[in-house]
Amino acid sequence: MRVLLKLKMDVEAANNAIDNGNMEKAIQNLVEMVNPEATFFTAESGKRTGYVFFDLTDASMIPRIAEPLFHHLKAEIDFMPVMNLEDLRKGLHSEGQRAGADQSARAQ
Repeated sequence: MRVLLKLKMDVEAANNAIDNGNMEKAIQNLVEMVNPEATFFTAESGKRTGYVFFDLTDASMIPRIAEPLFHHLKAEIDFMPVMNLEDLRKGLHSEGQRAGADQSARAQ
């Protein structure tokens, strides 16, 4: 399942991680572990924030992904299922077919 991992880093912990080299290591390890489709970084609410889109093949990966980010960056983490445009179109097409079948059944 395609997911968005949002990580919002504690300012002081992220500053320390930059100073001691752990920030680059943590991000590199994350990228190697999940092989993201896309990765973006910005500031949100005054905190360094990353958005990582990847395929979560097994829910048991969540602790392996999250724990280093909690530990090294004191990050707030969210995992959210997401769709790309193709997924949305496929879902809407399926829903349209189901809704059409429901209307036909009610008309009879």
